Amino acid sequence: MKTAISIPDELFEAAERIAARKNMSRSQLYSQAVADWVERHRDDRVTEALDAVYSADEEAGALEAEVETLQLHSIRRRR
Repeated sequence: MKTAISIPDELFEAAERIAARKNMSRSQLYSQAVADWVERHRDDRVTEALDAVYSADEEAGALEAEVETLQLHSIRRRR
């Protein structure tokens, strides 16, 4: 798929230098950059949904006191 985008000159020039250094075409560089960005943000919707659930009820994500104590004890033993 062909597309046209507008980016600042400095960013374009930096990308050109990287593509040349990596022996990549401009299309390969931009495709890889977008693929990396998409992968890093793939779970954003899940995180946003969980944030919404737990921010609506602060107690929803709270651990029972005994469980919290056991977890803290477990962490301290590993150090």
